[in-house]
Amino acid sequence: MTATAAPPAATSTAPPPPRRRRRWHRLVIPFALAAVLLTITVVTHAVDQPDATERGYLSPVATGDDGGSRLAEALRGQGVTVQRETDTLRALLALDSGPATLFVPQPELLHPDTVGALGELPAGRRLILVDPSLRVLESVDLPVVRADRRWATRAVAPDADGVPCPLPEAARAGTAAAQLQRYAPRADFAATLRTCYSGGLVHLAWAADVVVIGAGDPFRNDRIGEWGNQALATGLLGGHGRVVWLDLDGPAPPPHFGTGTSGEPAWSPTPGGSTTYGSGDGNGGQPGDGYPGGSGDPSEGDDPSAGDEQDQGQGQPPDRQNPLWAAFPAWFWALLVQLALAALLVVLWRARRLGPPVAEPLPVRVRSAETVLGRARLYQRARARGPAADTLRAAALDRLAARLNLPATTPPAEVAALVAARTGGTTDEAHELLYGGEPSSDAELLALARSLDRVTRTVAAPPDHPTEGDLR
Repeated sequence: MTATAAPPAATSTAPPPPRRRRRWHRLVIPFALAAVLLTITVVTHAVDQPDATERGYLSPVATGDDGGSRLAEALRGQGVTVQRETDTLRALLALDSGPATLFVPQPELLHPDTVGALGELPAGRRLILVDPSLRVLESVDLPVVRADRRWATRAVAPDADGVPCPLPEAARAGTAAAQLQRYAPRADFAATLRTCYSGGLVHLAWAADVVVIGAGDPFRNDRIGEWGNQALATGLLGGHGRVVWLDLDGPAPPPHFGTGTSGEPAWSPTPGGSTTYGSGDGNGGQPGDGYPGGSGDPSEGDDPSAGDEQDQGQGQPPDRQNPLWAAFPAWFWALLVQLALAALLVVLWRARRLGPPVAEPLPVRVRSAETVLGRARLYQRARARGPAADTLRAAALDRLAARLNLPATTPPAEVAALVAARTGGTTDEAHELLYGGEPSSDAELLALARSLDRVTRTVAAPPDHPTEGDLR
Protein backbone atom coordinates (compact mmCIF):
# COMPACT_ATOMS: atom_id res chain seq x y z
CA MET A 1 0.00 0.00 0.00
CA THR A 2 1.06 3.50 -0.67
CA ALA A 3 2.01 5.37 2.45
CA THR A 4 0.37 8.73 2.80
CA ALA A 5 2.40 11.48 4.34
CA ALA A 6 0.88 13.53 7.06
CA PRO A 7 0.90 17.31 6.73
CA PRO A 8 3.69 19.22 8.45
CA ALA A 9 3.30 19.03 12.17
CA ALA A 10 2.10 22.08 14.01
CA THR A 11 4.44 24.09 16.09
CA SER A 12 5.17 22.44 19.39
CA THR A 13 3.60 24.01 22.42
CA ALA A 14 6.39 22.94 24.72
CA PRO A 15 7.92 25.83 26.64
CA PRO A 16 11.07 27.15 24.97
CA PRO A 17 14.35 26.63 26.77
CA PRO A 18 15.61 29.51 28.89
CA ARG A 19 17.18 32.23 26.78
CA ARG A 20 20.86 32.63 27.20
CA ARG A 21 22.10 35.96 28.36
CA ARG A 22 23.45 38.09 25.59
CA ARG A 23 27.18 38.29 25.35
CA TRP A 24 28.10 41.31 27.41
CA HIS A 25 31.34 41.85 25.56
CA ARG A 26 29.51 42.87 22.40
CA LEU A 27 28.34 45.98 24.24
CA VAL A 28 31.27 46.53 26.57
CA ILE A 29 34.19 46.22 24.13
CA PRO A 30 33.25 49.22 21.89
CA PHE A 31 32.84 51.46 24.92
CA ALA A 32 36.06 50.12 26.45
CA LEU A 33 37.99 50.89 23.26
CA ALA A 34 36.50 54.39 23.17
CA ALA A 35 37.50 54.90 26.81
CA VAL A 36 41.05 53.73 26.07
CA LEU A 37 41.36 56.09 23.11
CA LEU A 38 39.99 58.97 25.17
CA THR A 39 42.44 58.21 27.98
CA ILE A 40 45.37 58.11 25.57
CA THR A 41 44.26 61.42 24.07
CA VAL A 42 43.96 63.09 27.47
CA VAL A 43 47.33 61.79 28.64
CA THR A 44 49.01 62.85 25.40
CA HIS A 45 47.49 66.32 25.68
CA ALA A 46 48.56 66.64 29.32
CA VAL A 47 52.11 65.67 28.43
CA ASP A 48 52.18 68.02 25.44
CA GLN A 49 50.96 71.06 27.41
CA PRO A 50 53.76 72.42 29.63
CA ASP A 51 53.20 73.52 33.20
CA ALA A 52 53.67 77.27 33.42
CA THR A 53 54.62 77.03 37.10
CA GLU A 54 57.53 74.63 36.58
CA ARG A 55 61.08 75.82 36.93
CA GLY A 56 62.65 76.85 33.64
CA TYR A 57 59.39 77.61 31.84
CA LEU A 58 60.13 80.42 29.34
CA SER A 59 63.41 81.10 31.11
CA PRO A 60 65.98 82.99 29.01
CA VAL A 61 68.67 80.52 30.08
CA ALA A 62 66.66 77.30 29.70
CA THR A 63 67.41 75.37 26.50
CA GLY A 64 64.61 72.82 26.82
CA ASP A 65 61.49 72.74 24.69
CA ASP A 66 59.61 74.94 27.17
CA GLY A 67 62.47 77.37 27.71
CA GLY A 68 63.03 80.79 26.16
CA SER A 69 66.73 80.74 25.26
CA ARG A 70 66.04 80.95 21.52
CA LEU A 71 63.95 84.06 22.06
CA ALA A 72 66.67 85.63 24.20
CA GLU A 73 69.24 84.92 21.48
CA ALA A 74 66.96 86.40 18.81
CA LEU A 75 66.52 89.56 20.88
CA ARG A 76 70.25 89.93 21.42
CA GLY A 77 70.76 89.43 17.70
CA GLN A 78 68.55 92.48 17.11
CA GLY A 79 70.58 94.56 19.56
CA VAL A 80 68.08 94.28 22.41
CA THR A 81 69.49 94.07 25.94
CA VAL A 82 68.11 91.13 27.89
CA GLN A 83 68.34 91.62 31.67
CA ARG A 84 67.36 88.53 33.64
CA GLU A 85 66.02 89.08 37.14
CA THR A 86 64.92 86.42 39.60
CA ASP A 87 63.38 88.80 42.15
CA THR A 88 60.25 90.89 41.67
CA LEU A 89 61.64 93.97 43.44
CA ARG A 90 64.88 93.89 41.46
CA ALA A 91 62.90 93.64 38.24
CA LEU A 92 60.76 96.67 39.15
CA LEU A 93 63.79 98.70 40.20
CA ALA A 94 65.48 97.88 36.90
CA LEU A 95 62.72 99.81 35.13
CA ASP A 96 63.77 103.09 36.82
CA SER A 97 66.85 103.49 34.64
CA GLY A 98 64.90 104.11 31.43
CA PRO A 99 62.30 102.77 29.02
CA ALA A 100 62.14 99.00 29.02
CA THR A 101 59.77 96.04 28.68
CA LEU A 102 58.94 93.95 31.74
CA PHE A 103 58.30 90.39 30.61
CA VAL A 104 56.41 88.22 33.14
CA PRO A 105 56.02 84.71 31.67
CA GLN A 106 54.86 83.16 34.98
CA PRO A 107 52.46 85.61 36.62
CA GLU A 108 50.98 82.85 38.78
CA LEU A 109 54.23 82.63 40.74
CA LEU A 110 54.04 86.25 41.91
CA HIS A 111 53.14 86.77 45.54
CA PRO A 112 49.61 88.13 46.05
CA ASP A 113 51.00 91.07 48.06
CA THR A 114 53.33 92.20 45.29
CA VAL A 115 51.50 91.45 42.06
CA GLY A 116 49.52 94.69 42.35
CA ALA A 117 52.68 96.75 41.87
CA LEU A 118 52.72 95.73 38.20
CA GLY A 119 49.86 98.13 37.59
CA GLU A 120 51.89 101.15 38.73
CA LEU A 121 54.69 101.10 36.17
CA PRO A 122 55.98 104.52 35.06
CA ALA A 123 55.30 105.93 31.62
CA GLY A 124 57.35 104.69 28.71
CA ARG A 125 57.40 101.11 29.97
CA ARG A 126 55.63 98.02 28.71
CA LEU A 127 54.28 95.11 30.74
CA ILE A 128 53.72 91.73 29.07
CA LEU A 129 51.78 89.06 30.97
CA VAL A 130 51.57 85.51 29.61
CA ASP A 131 48.29 83.70 30.29
CA PRO A 132 47.46 85.49 33.55
CA SER A 133 44.67 84.15 35.73
CA LEU A 134 41.68 86.11 36.91
CA ARG A 135 43.41 86.67 40.26
CA VAL A 136 46.34 88.36 38.56
CA LEU A 137 44.10 90.46 36.33
CA GLU A 138 42.12 91.69 39.31
CA SER A 139 45.23 92.35 41.40
CA VAL A 140 46.81 94.44 38.65
CA ASP A 141 43.41 96.13 38.22
CA LEU A 142 43.19 95.40 34.50
CA PRO A 143 39.75 95.82 32.87
CA VAL A 144 40.06 92.39 31.29
CA VAL A 145 38.24 89.13 31.98
CA ARG A 146 38.99 85.60 30.83
CA ALA A 147 36.69 84.23 28.13
CA ASP A 148 36.64 80.71 26.71
CA ARG A 149 39.74 78.52 26.61
CA ARG A 150 40.66 76.14 23.80
CA TRP A 151 41.82 72.54 24.13
CA ALA A 152 45.07 73.34 22.33
CA THR A 153 46.77 76.45 21.01
CA ARG A 154 45.59 77.57 17.59
CA ALA A 155 47.51 79.59 15.02
CA VAL A 156 45.30 82.41 13.74
CA ALA A 157 45.74 85.68 11.93
CA PRO A 158 45.83 88.95 13.91
CA ASP A 159 42.53 90.06 12.39
CA ALA A 160 40.90 86.62 12.49
CA ASP A 161 37.73 88.04 14.02
CA GLY A 162 37.24 90.43 11.09
CA VAL A 163 38.44 93.51 13.00
CA PRO A 164 41.86 94.86 11.96
CA CYS A 165 44.50 94.38 14.64
CA PRO A 166 45.59 97.84 15.89
CA LEU A 167 48.88 96.60 17.39
CA PRO A 168 51.65 97.12 14.81
CA GLU A 169 53.85 94.32 16.18
CA ALA A 170 51.08 91.76 15.77
CA ALA A 171 50.07 93.06 12.35
CA ARG A 172 53.66 92.70 11.09
CA ALA A 173 54.03 89.22 12.56
CA GLY A 174 50.93 87.84 10.85
CA THR A 175 49.59 84.41 11.73
CA ALA A 176 50.89 83.16 15.09
CA ALA A 177 50.02 80.55 17.71
CA ALA A 178 48.47 83.02 20.13
CA GLN A 179 44.96 81.68 20.70
CA LEU A 180 44.69 79.39 23.69
CA GLN A 181 43.09 81.53 26.36
CA ARG A 182 40.85 84.30 25.05
CA TYR A 183 40.25 87.58 26.85
CA ALA A 184 37.49 90.14 26.64
CA PRO A 185 36.96 93.65 28.03
CA ARG A 186 35.17 94.01 31.31
CA ALA A 187 31.49 94.86 31.05
CA ASP A 188 32.01 98.34 32.44
CA PHE A 189 35.13 99.12 30.40
CA ALA A 190 35.70 98.84 26.66
CA ALA A 191 37.57 102.02 25.70
CA THR A 192 41.34 101.94 24.91
CA LEU A 193 41.24 98.12 24.90
CA ARG A 194 42.51 96.69 21.66
CA THR A 195 42.30 92.99 20.80
CA CYS A 196 44.10 90.79 18.27
CA TYR A 197 44.11 87.10 17.37
CA SER A 198 40.39 86.76 18.17
CA GLY A 199 40.93 87.82 21.76
CA GLY A 200 44.13 85.86 22.29
CA LEU A 201 46.01 89.14 22.75
CA VAL A 202 44.79 92.40 24.28
CA HIS A 203 46.61 95.74 24.54
CA LEU A 204 45.88 98.61 26.90
CA ALA A 205 47.48 101.96 26.13
CA TRP A 206 47.83 103.42 29.63
CA ALA A 207 50.74 105.35 31.07
CA ALA A 208 52.57 102.06 30.63
CA ASP A 209 51.58 99.77 27.80
CA VAL A 210 50.08 96.51 29.02
CA VAL A 211 49.95 93.46 26.75
CA VAL A 212 48.12 90.33 27.84
CA ILE A 213 48.65 87.26 25.66
CA GLY A 214 46.81 84.02 26.34
CA ALA A 215 49.43 81.53 25.07
CA GLY A 216 53.11 81.04 25.73
CA ASP A 217 53.72 79.17 22.47
CA PRO A 218 55.22 82.14 20.56
CA PHE A 219 57.97 82.40 23.21
CA ARG A 220 58.81 78.69 23.59
CA ASN A 221 61.93 77.15 22.08
CA ASP A 222 60.03 74.34 20.38
CA ARG A 223 57.46 76.61 18.71
CA ILE A 224 59.17 79.93 18.14
CA GLY A 225 60.13 78.88 14.62
CA GLU A 226 56.54 78.22 13.54
CA TRP A 227 54.35 80.66 11.64
CA GLY A 228 55.06 84.24 12.78
CA ASN A 229 55.79 83.34 16.40
CA GLN A 230 59.32 84.72 16.45
CA ALA A 231 58.30 87.97 14.77
CA LEU A 232 55.49 88.42 17.29
CA ALA A 233 57.65 87.62 20.33
CA THR A 234 60.59 89.82 19.32
CA GLY A 235 58.24 92.60 18.26
CA LEU A 236 56.43 92.65 21.61
CA LEU A 237 59.60 92.44 23.73
CA GLY A 238 62.09 94.41 21.70
CA GLY A 239 60.23 97.66 21.15
CA HIS A 240 62.15 99.63 23.83
CA GLY A 241 65.57 98.12 23.20
CA ARG A 242 65.77 96.57 26.69
CA VAL A 243 63.91 93.67 28.24
CA VAL A 244 63.71 93.00 31.97
CA TRP A 245 62.96 89.29 32.05
CA LEU A 246 61.42 88.19 35.34
CA ASP A 247 62.51 84.58 35.67
CA LEU A 248 61.07 83.13 38.88
CA ASP A 249 62.38 79.77 40.05
CA GLY A 250 59.26 79.10 42.10
CA PRO A 251 56.53 80.87 44.06
CA ALA A 252 57.80 84.32 45.02
CA PRO A 253 58.32 84.87 48.76
CA PRO A 254 56.33 87.50 50.63
CA PRO A 255 57.61 91.08 50.39
CA HIS A 256 60.62 91.97 52.51
CA PHE A 257 60.45 95.17 54.53
CA GLY A 258 63.60 97.25 54.85
CA THR A 259 64.74 98.73 58.11
CA GLY A 260 65.55 102.05 56.50
CA THR A 261 68.92 102.33 58.23
CA SER A 262 71.14 101.10 55.41
CA GLY A 263 69.30 102.11 52.31
CA GLU A 264 67.57 98.72 52.08
CA PRO A 265 64.52 98.67 49.78
CA ALA A 266 61.22 99.35 51.48
CA TRP A 267 58.32 97.39 50.01
CA SER A 268 54.65 97.94 50.68
CA PRO A 269 52.46 94.84 50.76
CA THR A 270 49.48 96.85 49.55
CA PRO A 271 48.70 96.22 45.86
CA GLY A 272 50.03 99.14 43.90
CA GLY A 273 52.23 100.23 46.80
CA SER A 274 55.57 101.98 46.64
CA THR A 275 58.48 100.30 44.92
CA THR A 276 61.03 102.94 45.84
CA TYR A 277 63.62 102.55 48.53
CA GLY A 278 65.58 104.93 50.73
CA SER A 279 66.84 105.63 54.21
CA GLY A 280 63.38 105.57 55.73
CA ASP A 281 63.74 109.09 57.13
CA GLY A 282 61.94 110.78 54.30
CA ASN A 283 65.06 111.98 52.50
CA GLY A 284 64.97 109.13 50.03
CA GLY A 285 67.94 106.99 49.31
CA GLN A 286 70.19 107.12 46.33
CA PRO A 287 68.93 104.75 43.67
CA GLY A 288 71.22 101.77 43.54
CA ASP A 289 72.92 100.36 40.50
CA GLY A 290 71.46 96.93 40.78
CA TYR A 291 72.42 96.50 44.45
CA PRO A 292 69.19 97.05 46.39
CA GLY A 293 70.67 95.65 49.55
CA GLY A 294 73.64 97.99 49.69
CA SER A 295 74.57 101.61 49.42
CA GLY A 296 74.67 101.71 45.65
CA ASP A 297 78.43 101.41 45.47
CA PRO A 298 79.68 97.90 44.90
CA SER A 299 82.92 98.72 46.68
CA GLU A 300 81.25 99.52 50.00
CA GLY A 301 80.18 96.37 51.78
CA ASP A 302 79.20 94.47 48.64
CA ASP A 303 81.29 92.06 46.69
CA PRO A 304 80.54 92.32 42.97
CA SER A 305 81.92 88.86 42.40
CA ALA A 306 79.27 87.47 44.72
CA GLY A 307 76.58 88.64 42.35
CA ASP A 308 78.39 87.03 39.43
CA GLU A 309 78.67 83.76 41.31
CA GLN A 310 75.01 83.94 42.19
CA ASP A 311 74.06 84.56 38.57
CA GLN A 312 76.25 81.66 37.49
CA GLY A 313 74.68 79.44 40.07
CA GLN A 314 71.24 80.45 38.88
CA GLY A 315 72.14 80.49 35.20
CA GLN A 316 70.71 77.06 34.46
CA PRO A 317 67.72 76.01 36.54
CA PRO A 318 68.01 72.49 37.90
CA ASP A 319 66.18 69.74 36.17
CA ARG A 320 62.98 68.86 38.05
CA GLN A 321 61.76 66.22 35.63
CA ASN A 322 60.81 62.74 36.66
CA PRO A 323 64.12 60.87 37.28
CA LEU A 324 62.68 57.66 35.82
CA TRP A 325 61.66 59.49 32.66
CA ALA A 326 65.09 61.13 32.34
CA ALA A 327 66.96 57.88 33.02
CA PHE A 328 66.14 56.45 29.58
CA PRO A 329 66.33 58.02 26.11
CA ALA A 330 63.22 59.03 24.22
CA TRP A 331 63.47 56.11 21.79
CA PHE A 332 63.21 53.65 24.70
CA TRP A 333 59.79 54.97 25.72
CA ALA A 334 58.67 55.08 22.08
CA LEU A 335 59.71 51.41 21.75
CA LEU A 336 57.69 50.50 24.86
CA VAL A 337 54.62 52.20 23.41
CA GLN A 338 55.00 50.32 20.12
CA LEU A 339 55.43 47.00 21.94
CA ALA A 340 52.31 47.70 23.99
CA LEU A 341 50.33 48.43 20.84
CA ALA A 342 51.66 45.27 19.21
CA ALA A 343 50.66 43.23 22.26
CA LEU A 344 47.19 44.76 22.14
CA LEU A 345 46.84 43.79 18.48
CA VAL A 346 47.94 40.23 19.28
CA VAL A 347 45.35 40.01 22.04
CA LEU A 348 42.64 41.23 19.70
CA TRP A 349 43.78 38.82 17.00
CA ARG A 350 43.73 35.85 19.36
CA ALA A 351 40.41 36.81 20.91
CA ARG A 352 37.25 34.89 20.14
CA ARG A 353 35.22 35.90 17.16
CA LEU A 354 32.36 38.25 17.84
CA GLY A 355 30.55 37.70 14.53
CA PRO A 356 28.33 34.88 13.22
CA PRO A 357 29.68 31.32 12.70
CA VAL A 358 31.71 30.71 9.56
CA ALA A 359 32.46 27.50 7.68
CA GLU A 360 35.94 26.09 8.31
CA PRO A 361 37.54 22.85 7.09
CA LEU A 362 37.97 20.27 9.82
CA PRO A 363 41.63 19.61 10.65
CA VAL A 364 41.06 15.87 11.27
CA ARG A 365 38.51 13.21 10.34
CA VAL A 366 35.85 12.76 12.97
CA ARG A 367 32.73 10.63 13.18
CA SER A 368 29.73 12.08 11.41
CA ALA A 369 27.59 11.99 14.53
CA GLU A 370 30.20 13.95 16.48
CA THR A 371 30.47 16.50 13.66
CA VAL A 372 26.72 17.00 13.51
CA LEU A 373 26.46 17.27 17.28
CA GLY A 374 29.40 19.64 17.57
CA ARG A 375 28.16 21.98 14.88
CA ALA A 376 24.65 21.84 16.29
CA ARG A 377 25.98 22.95 19.66
CA LEU A 378 27.88 25.78 18.01
CA TYR A 379 24.68 26.92 16.28
CA GLN A 380 22.79 26.63 19.55
CA ARG A 381 25.39 28.59 21.50
CA ALA A 382 25.42 31.33 18.90
CA ARG A 383 21.61 31.36 18.79
CA ALA A 384 21.93 30.98 15.02
CA ARG A 385 18.48 29.57 14.28
CA GLY A 386 18.37 31.15 10.85
CA PRO A 387 21.62 29.55 9.57
CA ALA A 388 20.63 26.24 11.14
CA ALA A 389 17.23 26.29 9.41
CA ASP A 390 18.85 27.19 6.09
CA THR A 391 21.23 24.24 6.46
CA LEU A 392 18.38 21.83 7.17
CA ARG A 393 16.31 23.11 4.24
CA ALA A 394 19.25 23.01 1.85
CA ALA A 395 19.95 19.37 2.78
CA ALA A 396 16.28 18.47 2.37
CA LEU A 397 16.07 20.20 -1.02
CA ASP A 398 19.16 18.31 -2.23
CA ARG A 399 17.60 14.99 -1.29
CA LEU A 400 14.20 15.91 -2.77
CA ALA A 401 15.73 17.11 -6.04
CA ALA A 402 17.62 13.83 -6.40
CA ARG A 403 14.48 11.78 -5.75
CA LEU A 404 12.29 13.87 -8.08
CA ASN A 405 14.96 14.21 -10.79
CA LEU A 406 14.78 17.98 -10.67
CA PRO A 407 17.57 20.27 -11.90
CA ALA A 408 19.10 22.76 -9.48
CA THR A 409 17.47 25.65 -11.36
CA THR A 410 13.92 24.46 -10.73
CA PRO A 411 11.75 27.35 -9.45
CA PRO A 412 10.67 27.10 -5.78
CA ALA A 413 6.98 27.15 -6.77
CA GLU A 414 7.40 24.08 -8.98
CA VAL A 415 9.36 22.21 -6.30
CA ALA A 416 6.70 23.00 -3.71
CA ALA A 417 3.93 21.78 -6.06
CA LEU A 418 5.68 18.47 -6.77
CA VAL A 419 6.40 17.88 -3.08
CA ALA A 420 2.80 18.68 -2.16
CA ALA A 421 1.56 16.23 -4.78
CA ARG A 422 3.73 13.46 -3.35
CA THR A 423 2.94 14.16 0.31
CA GLY A 424 -0.73 14.99 0.00
CA GLY A 425 -0.47 18.47 1.46
CA THR A 426 -1.07 21.88 -0.04
CA THR A 427 1.40 23.81 -2.12
CA ASP A 428 1.50 26.69 0.38
CA GLU A 429 2.35 24.34 3.21
CA ALA A 430 5.15 22.74 1.22
CA HIS A 431 6.50 26.17 0.16
CA GLU A 432 6.45 27.42 3.75
CA LEU A 433 8.23 24.28 4.92
CA LEU A 434 10.97 24.40 2.29
CA TYR A 435 11.38 28.15 1.80
CA GLY A 436 9.83 29.73 4.90
CA GLY A 437 11.19 32.24 7.34
CA GLU A 438 13.54 31.94 10.28
CA PRO A 439 12.25 30.08 13.37
CA SER A 440 11.70 32.35 16.34
CA SER A 441 12.52 29.75 18.99
CA ASP A 442 14.36 26.48 19.46
CA ALA A 443 11.02 24.65 19.62
CA GLU A 444 10.06 25.92 16.16
CA LEU A 445 13.46 24.91 14.84
CA LEU A 446 13.00 21.39 16.23
CA ALA A 447 9.50 21.13 14.69
CA LEU A 448 10.91 22.28 11.34
CA ALA A 449 13.60 19.60 11.44
CA ARG A 450 11.04 16.87 12.18
CA SER A 451 8.71 18.02 9.38
CA LEU A 452 11.55 18.12 6.85
CA ASP A 453 12.59 14.63 7.88
CA ARG A 454 9.03 13.27 7.39
CA VAL A 455 8.68 14.91 3.98
CA THR A 456 12.02 13.61 2.71
CA ARG A 457 11.23 10.11 3.97
CA THR A 458 7.84 10.20 2.25
CA VAL A 459 9.21 11.43 -1.07
CA ALA A 460 12.13 9.02 -0.86
CA ALA A 461 9.71 6.06 -1.03
CA PRO A 462 7.74 6.48 -4.30
CA PRO A 463 5.20 3.75 -5.23
CA ASP A 464 7.14 2.56 -8.29
CA HIS A 465 10.39 2.08 -6.39
CA PRO A 466 10.45 -0.58 -3.65
CA THR A 467 12.02 0.39 -0.37
CA GLU A 468 14.46 -1.66 1.65
CA GLY A 469 11.60 -3.07 3.73
CA ASP A 470 9.70 -4.19 0.65
CA LEU A 471 12.71 -6.12 -0.68
CA ARG A 472 12.96 -8.04 2.52
